[in-house]
Amino acid sequence: MRIVLVGPPGAGKGTQAAFLAKNLSIPHISTGDLFRANISQQTELGKLAKSYMDAGNLVPDEVTIAMAKDRMEQPDAENGFLLDGFPRNVSQAEALDELLETESMQLDAVLDLEVPEDEVVKRIAGRRICRNDSSHVFHVTYKQPAKEGVCDVCGGELYQRDDDSEDTVRTRLEVYHTQTEPIIDYYKAQGLVVTISALGKVEDVTTRAMEALGRGEDGK
Repeated sequence: MRIVLVGPPGAGKGTQAAFLAKNLSIPHISTGDLFRANISQQTELGKLAKSYMDAGNLVPDEVTIAMAKDRMEQPDAENGFLLDGFPRNVSQAEALDELLETESMQLDAVLDLEVPEDEVVKRIAGRRICRNDSSHVFHVTYKQPAKEGVCDVCGGELYQRDDDSEDTVRTRLEVYHTQTEPIIDYYKAQGLVVTISALGKVEDVTTRAMEALGRGEDGK
């Protein structure tokens, strides 16, 4: 299957992408991972992207699209892929359609993870990260530490990242509504969008997603 995963920040796209890719036996292609891999391997595209980033500029769509094209042409993506973070706007969606058409391929579905805006703010603004190890993540509501402000794992101080503040989250949501959300209507016109609620336990959301894609939990 060839799937595009969309949803607002805080919808759990990264978590669901990992589970879905495993269940469907297809690679999870994340824009963030693409950038990191190309930059760390110092590919021509990575060097080009880094030059824009170092100058404080956005990486042009054509560079992002070229990275995605290169990744989708790898052998492990022959039977499908799950795109996470790309396309990010309608122009990228149009470019993806052109690319797939050139390769005689097409998308099977666009999975839209739906979460109320207030829940997004609650999820992100409530996160607390350990200063010693950023992989130790807690939440003021959903995953409280035994002692307030202290990491259960290593005893480090828990803090709220600047980009997790409520004001920043609402700004990120506005960017999502303005730039990314229009691709949902774009793909609805093609009959590709399946929308599911991303509320509840992670495994319940995964089950919902697999059912919406017409697959069982074993991927069949």
